[in-house]
Amino acid sequence: MKVQSLSICVPTGRCVNNCAFCVSRMHNEDYPNMLDSKNPHYDICYRDYVERLAFARDNGCNTVMLTGTAEPQQNMTFLREFGTMNKALTSPFRWVEIQTTGVLMDRNMLRFLRNHVGVSTLSLSMSSFDWKKNMEYNGTPENLAIKLVEFSDMVKEYGYNLRLSLNMTDDFEKIGVEAIFRNIKIMKADQVTFRKLYSKKGSEQEYWVDAHACSDDFLMQIEKHIRKNGELIGILEYGQEQWAYDGVSYVFDNDCMAKEVKATLKYLVLRPNARLYSSWDNKASLLF
Repeated sequence: MKVQSLSICVPTGRCVNNCAFCVSRMHNEDYPNMLDSKNPHYDICYRDYVERLAFARDNGCNTVMLTGTAEPQQNMTFLREFGTMNKALTSPFRWVEIQTTGVLMDRNMLRFLRNHVGVSTLSLSMSSFDWKKNMEYNGTPENLAIKLVEFSDMVKEYGYNLRLSLNMTDDFEKIGVEAIFRNIKIMKADQVTFRKLYSKKGSEQEYWVDAHACSDDFLMQIEKHIRKNGELIGILEYGQEQWAYDGVSYVFDNDCMAKEVKATLKYLVLRPNARLYSSWDNKASLLF
């Protein structure tokens, strides 16, 4: 079995954001949190969780992505536990990433994630380079809004690799191709992933995505610009091309839910019930 990465679904309550295109809200999330210390079988579930981490490592998985149906940093207790679990593995994960919109993050939290949890790459989910529009599309409370350039400066201050995970909304199309690359340099990004918005037919989010996703033609313009001016530097395990342009790495993600069946799994998902799955939206994908 070949696995590109292990997604850790951090157990949280309701997300502090309310993204208009949220994938998690397109399907039911009914996985119980078995890592709650009040659970009478906590010791067994803790052991099971560590076993699943070790299983992923034993099968050649090197990368952990801390993510979930809400902001991972909403559960600092779990992040502290994960850091301890990982360090206790015979062969710990040394490549640890976190997916976030940046809300609730300050210098103390960035230091904690680097020092204890071992996070080295921060993947910043963005819907616009305009922080006010980004706040609107992400459904972030005004008092928690992130001023993107200031936040990226702080992330770089603590030595993180910064990946911009751009949810390709119409606001990117409005500013045009050249402005996108100017803003990427302003934010000092090391890596960029262009994510085509996903929608489930019949979901509430489908209508918003239909109205606000950037066009396929615009995505093609961006790709052509990179292909013309950049250099192909590799093929990721899942088959995506990785391009270098002006000192930044670029990847196009047209299959964020990993619906295309391949011999290499894009990811495994470790849920709060201490079980491993090969799909985000199908409980029948239970692996172990």
